[in-house]
Amino acid sequence: MENLYTAQATVTGGGRNGHVTSADGILDVDVRMPKELGGPAGAHFNPELFFAAGYAACFDSALGAAGRIEKLPAFTSSTTAAVTIGKDASGGFALAVTLTVEIPGMEKAAVEDLAHKAHQLCPYSKATRNNIEVTIKVK
Repeated sequence: MENLYTAQATVTGGGRNGHVTSADGILDVDVRMPKELGGPAGAHFNPELFFAAGYAACFDSALGAAGRIEKLPAFTSSTTAAVTIGKDASGGFALAVTLTVEIPGMEKAAVEDLAHKAHQLCPYSKATRNNIEVTIKVK
């Protein structure tokens, strides 16, 4: 792999109940366990939220790349990533992702085709392939 960019973040003070900073200083936030997993009530950052944001952004970019490869006219898309954490069969934890894609003005079948092509291009999709369940939905 040719290295183009490396992001670096460090958590201190307790993992899911710690503090995250990025090497460049852009990210500097507390993280807390979600209420559903025993954490405090309120609005807090957590690893699943970061993963959802990253995957949604990456996948939406991959949609644009797939559109350019297919020589489609420029379009505006939106991708929502829902990241679920749950118990797996061995009693540990596992993740699942649902990606919901919308491209206004494009027929649903064409959006589905483009989303599946984007799923082959997206680095997050490549990293999760055969590791976690990823479902793609089209609005």
